[in-house]
Amino acid sequence: MAKVLVFIDNAGDSLKKGSLELLTIAASLGEPVAAVNGNITSDVEGQLGNYGATAVFRPAAETLNDFLVGPKAAFVAAAASAAGAETVLLENTSEAKEIAARAGIRLNAGVITDVVSVSPDGTAHKSVLAGSYNTTSRATTPIAVLTVKANSVTPEPAASPAAPESHTVEIPAEALAGAARITSRSPKTASGRPDLADARIVVAGGRGVDGDFGPVEELADALGAAVGASRAATDAGWISHDAQVGQTGKTVSPELYISAGISGAIQQKAGMQTAKVIVAVNKDAESPVFEIADFGIIGDLHKVLPQAAQEIRKRQGS
Repeated sequence: MAKVLVFIDNAGDSLKKGSLELLTIAASLGEPVAAVNGNITSDVEGQLGNYGATAVFRPAAETLNDFLVGPKAAFVAAAASAAGAETVLLENTSEAKEIAARAGIRLNAGVITDVVSVSPDGTAHKSVLAGSYNTTSRATTPIAVLTVKANSVTPEPAASPAAPESHTVEIPAEALAGAARITSRSPKTASGRPDLADARIVVAGGRGVDGDFGPVEELADALGAAVGASRAATDAGWISHDAQVGQTGKTVSPELYISAGISGAIQQKAGMQTAKVIVAVNKDAESPVFEIADFGIIGDLHKVLPQAAQEIRKRQGS
């Protein structure tokens, strides 16, 4: 059975949903194995086994948390070679896509990014040009490296859990020598909201919030959602740039995307077009966002969003 390697960076105390999705896809393609950077708790090891991973590969010398992408890419390539993997799966974050590109060079592998689903035969499906077209592609090289958007599949444990064997792989010395290191970190204040890239629900605000993200955050908290923003809102300094969704920001693929006060220009569409359901709130009836929305509300977001949050809390009994 073909080996499928899943790269997991800093699993923490429990595997996040995106990693479980990748393991689910791996099981549909062949035999899952994992390349894990960072500590592995007993809970994480148990989850890996429950999702079918038969082997876990770790860097031999040290964790790579204090390095940027170069050594991580070398680790992924070394683990793929050690496992004899025919497919490598990574998340679709900006860092993971760079790791995929560098690992692809080391493996002489075809690299496909922004994948929204993978067929059992390895064919990758993508939504391109701001969602205007759906494409299928498949690497013709012996190894394929794919980065997959979050919320592409529903995580499903394997029919037969495995007891993963532990292996270590050496990182080539040249990959560590002179590699860029992280010299300090500043903890980000925890919001209690889910990570934007993995969130099932995203509420995003744009120029129409006019500097006040309060209604957006209120609705997001009522729904247990992440908060996103357009470039206009982040450039104006109303919210941090790590909340930006779009062509020059993060790409998200939630089950529900609520767009509030965002025109829906092509740059924004490129970052959220693959959402399962799109709800748009805008007081301009001619706004381009209504062309892609499944549901549209023509109105002032400062009135619509608080009413929606109030009704949601009422139905939740809170």
